[in-house]
Amino acid sequence: MKLKTLTLFFILFCHFHVVQAQLGFCTGTKGDPIFTENFGSGLDFGPALNPGITSYTFINGTPNDGQYTLHYRTNLYSSWHNSLDHTPDTDVNGYNGKSLIVNASIAPNYFFKKVVTNLCVNTTFEFSAWLMNVYNAASVGACSGTGIPINVTFEIWDETETTLLQSGNTNAIQGTNAPIWTQYGLVFTTASNQTSVVLKMRNNGAGGCGNDLAIDDIMFRSCGDLAQIKTAGVNSNFMNICQNQLPNDIQLQVEINNPNNHVYQWQKSNDAINWTAISGANSTTYWVTNFSTTTYYRVKIAQDISNLNNDFCSTVTPEFGIHIISIPNAPTSLGNKTYCINEINKSIAVSVNTNETTNWYGSPTGNDLVLANSNVLTPSSSGTYYAEAKNINSLCISNTRTPVTIQLVDVPQLGANQNVLICPNESLLLTVNEENATYLWSNAATTPSIFVNQAGAYTVTVTIANNCSSTKTFFVTQSVVPKIAQVITEFSTVTIICENQGPFEYSLDGIHFQNSNTFYNVSGGLKKAYVRTTNSCNIPDVKAFVLVQIPNFFSPNNDGINDFFEIENAQDFRNFHFYIFDRYGKLIQKLSTSNSRWDGKYLGLDLPAADYWYSANFEDTIQISGHFSILR
Repeated sequence: MKLKTLTLFFILFCHFHVVQAQLGFCTGTKGDPIFTENFGSGLDFGPALNPGITSYTFINGTPNDGQYTLHYRTNLYSSWHNSLDHTPDTDVNGYNGKSLIVNASIAPNYFFKKVVTNLCVNTTFEFSAWLMNVYNAASVGACSGTGIPINVTFEIWDETETTLLQSGNTNAIQGTNAPIWTQYGLVFTTASNQTSVVLKMRNNGAGGCGNDLAIDDIMFRSCGDLAQIKTAGVNSNFMNICQNQLPNDIQLQVEINNPNNHVYQWQKSNDAINWTAISGANSTTYWVTNFSTTTYYRVKIAQDISNLNNDFCSTVTPEFGIHIISIPNAPTSLGNKTYCINEINKSIAVSVNTNETTNWYGSPTGNDLVLANSNVLTPSSSGTYYAEAKNINSLCISNTRTPVTIQLVDVPQLGANQNVLICPNESLLLTVNEENATYLWSNAATTPSIFVNQAGAYTVTVTIANNCSSTKTFFVTQSVVPKIAQVITEFSTVTIICENQGPFEYSLDGIHFQNSNTFYNVSGGLKKAYVRTTNSCNIPDVKAFVLVQIPNFFSPNNDGINDFFEIENAQDFRNFHFYIFDRYGKLIQKLSTSNSRWDGKYLGLDLPAADYWYSANFEDTIQISGHFSILR
């Protein structure tokens, strides 16, 4: 059958499946097929099988009950599956390959018999064949349900057909909605003098609607115990050895059940295709001592020494490869490097071949790994570093390491950027100092120091002889000048308000300063408010103000307590006038700088307890009015 055509056809029409039943298959290693039957290829029917192979009658067309044919498709009836044969297109007779198609007879009987010759003595074989129930259970108006199932018995007899060596039954194989090829097998062992067997296939089902089958790809091949080659520390069927890490020897071991019941022949190959027997290597172990090139090993295994050289009567283990891997060349240096220590990218590098990477070390030999799997190294200190190439796949490393040197040169130590303050109407000296250096300021000056008298950012770049440089910026800020906007008084509390923001310090005597702009328990009188900056500029502002404290009441009863109405610190005022009235507006008393106390009398007589009003003028600028009480 043609593979591409088959795939498309099955997807669209028949949903082809392959499964493997378990009558008894070889669970170990298998030899080359000693007998195969795939019934040829072509678009025609036939040819008929040789006489004696079947009791059925050949028909060059669609078979009826008790007849058979060979054809490349199975849909000889509309109720049969539309399927190709089982043989892959890549095999001999695979393209347009045919299968044996049997329309079962009414009575159960043998429909296939074949003498298989040239078998090996004392050897276990696997027989296998692929079967399909060709009835399409999805067909309409044909058989009831899935039709009569097929039921086939496989038998292996000795050449005299008197001793049954092995048999197995498929049990009922029902009709399906899609074609399903299923493999069945038997395992048997020949005797010490037995080289032929007879294969028989018997249909156990009765004829009728259904019980029709196709068979293909009959095969006999030797069957050995499951065997594989192992070596210590390796869990796969190969091992990689680097050319510069070759061992003295390696022990290979055949792992197999019942090792004493077999004979062995070790083989080797340089290409895993053409194999040569290793003289004297006939045990379950073999020591490999020559590691010049990649070599593959396998073991031919037989159950009898007479079969060891017969490919059809022996089995071979899966190959085990010892791959000798060439080592990478040492990396190529991209040059020694010199950097200023303050440069951002300070690296050294090497180049290696494709599929290789680099490990960096601190010495030409040893395990002082600095960085793995990188062609670029960015060291933190000067020195010589050593690059070793490593193959990414095999992990083989170069024989030698490539030295690469990096020098990190010091730069001028200017310190961190600075914030500095300049006082109003003053100049400020900005300076850096580095021996044997050149200077370049942002204002184009080329001296170690500059004077500035304005706020701003001033940057200097200092370069030394190795052409390494550092940069520093001075952020110059103009000091603020305090400006008093007003002084708010409330009896004995004074608050100084400025037009601008500080930080400022505040005082009422110009000596003792505080951070708060509010003062409490201040005595009355003519005062001054002081504000200055907290920085070294110490720039003050001064504002005079009057703090007048008018009593709310007094009690002139000669008890020595609060007997007088009095303006506190009246002597501080150069000029003030204070007028007292009764409730009717009559002027009762006039106070001044020279006469700032009143005893509560009018014309020598005590005034009654009552409320009295006042109107005052201080320093000819401050006007106040209010009232107070006399308490008796």
